[in-house]
Amino acid sequence: MIKFAIIGTNWITEEFIKAAKEVPDFSLKAVYSRTEEKAKEFAAKVGAELTFTNLEEMAKSDEIDAVYIASPNSFHAEQAILLMNHGKHVICEKPMASNTKEVQAMIEAAQQNNVVLMEAMKTTLLPNFQAIRKHIHKIGKIRRYFSSYCQYSSRYDAYKQGTVLNAFNPQFSNGSLMDLGVYCLYPMVVLFGKPLNVKANSVKLETGVDGEGSVILDYGEMDAVVQYSKISNSYIPAEIQGEEGSIIIDAIHTPQKVEIRYRDGRIEDITETQDHHPMYYEAKEFIELIQNGKQQSEINSHQHSLTTIEIIEKARKQTGIVFPADK
Repeated sequence: MIKFAIIGTNWITEEFIKAAKEVPDFSLKAVYSRTEEKAKEFAAKVGAELTFTNLEEMAKSDEIDAVYIASPNSFHAEQAILLMNHGKHVICEKPMASNTKEVQAMIEAAQQNNVVLMEAMKTTLLPNFQAIRKHIHKIGKIRRYFSSYCQYSSRYDAYKQGTVLNAFNPQFSNGSLMDLGVYCLYPMVVLFGKPLNVKANSVKLETGVDGEGSVILDYGEMDAVVQYSKISNSYIPAEIQGEEGSIIIDAIHTPQKVEIRYRDGRIEDITETQDHHPMYYEAKEFIELIQNGKQQSEINSHQHSLTTIEIIEKARKQTGIVFPADK
């Protein structure tokens, strides 16, 4: 059994726990929160026996093998490095950290301490993303990757009423690119690697984060177009265009229907059955890495996380989105 501690007491943490409990070797042991009241309340809710309000104390505990981090983005690097320096394996919510410098420091800590570090990007480990990788050769020479994740945030209503919650606060390294755009960029990096050039545009809100934006990425003989928003909705699918056909993906963040539309009019459904909670696959991958003595995932690899955050940082610099963590 791999004994887990959890940092973060929000809905995404509950979803991860629900999903990870489907993995036979997952054991939830502890919850960390800054306040004892919140830690105990959440631990009772999810069935964890231990609570911590001191992160260093938790890092030193022999009762814990691995930690799932779902704190605000600006805390990821500091928390992960402290834990890894005490020999804990870390699965960290996307985006991995605030910027390239932080992600590099996290990777170095993982390597120095011989522990697993993996970004909790669910998309790239889902059966339907594996179907895309398996069948992509059928559409011939790739000419364009297009993906969109635009989802109006309920927190934007509060923002418009004058209440700035974490989602729109640069203090926590947030905004639409960090929160939703990463879902478009990470799969692109896994499929096509590092682009030659990045051009970004965004709508900057008064707090200094981006409400929505788009990025065009140059891959030489193909390009990629990515759009994301927390202040509007979009209902269009993602698409990988090849000279012989196109792969249509219903939703890039959690693909559930994938098909190839060939130039001659044929349609091939390549959808795979997904029997588990969408976050099950990342939990399973992470646990198996620990059990097999591997330091990183081949899919959600250190390099893929580093390339993705480099793209995000370039896009932020071009659009004037600066976080306190950058200074």
